[in-house]
Amino acid sequence: MKRLRGVSGVRRAVWAYVRSAPGTYVWLVILFFTTVALHHMSPEFEQEFLRQRSTNIRELSRHPVRVLVASAMWIDGGHWPPYVALYSVFHAPAERWLGTARWLAVCAAAHVLATLISQGVLAWAIRDGLAPQSSVNTLDVGVSYALAGVVGVLVYRLPSPWRYAYLAVVLVVYTVPLTATPTFTDVGHFVSVLIGLACYPLVRGRERAPRDPERTVGASPDRR
Repeated sequence: MKRLRGVSGVRRAVWAYVRSAPGTYVWLVILFFTTVALHHMSPEFEQEFLRQRSTNIRELSRHPVRVLVASAMWIDGGHWPPYVALYSVFHAPAERWLGTARWLAVCAAAHVLATLISQGVLAWAIRDGLAPQSSVNTLDVGVSYALAGVVGVLVYRLPSPWRYAYLAVVLVVYTVPLTATPTFTDVGHFVSVLIGLACYPLVRGRERAPRDPERTVGASPDRR
């Protein structure tokens, strides 16, 4: 009986945590179903299907709003389980801390602005002959820009000195790829982190983690 009560308690705690970050887990459910759909496509059809929902230069010039939204609903590669961990470690705490609206604002800013800037860099590289003309139709879908933006904004969640240690690690992780042979996605990830850091006005007054003992798993997040 004690074991059953323990299992039941864990389930309640997990469900309470999920309910405290509804946007995060609704997004994960969407990614689950779109990933399942990809697994039922042939490799050739999958590539063409994703390319039509890609934020590449060609699609952005034709259907900017549609592809900016659609590209955030698919995972290139079809591996969904790692995102459960990433979303639970980064997105869920950010949403519980900031509230759904502000968290979503950070995600949208990072996803949209980093996409436009990185594709602008790619367009410049094509113009100067540093990238092939075919790059206008490259595959660019996924949720990593939004994730990098949230990773950046979470700097303000931590107290000193942990804040600076976390920031140093984040900058190293996202800067190192730029020192070798950077791709437009490396540029996009780095820009996303900077956008997350620039979202300080959204977190002003919430920099430190709450000390209220009632603010535990399952407590209602502050959404003012």
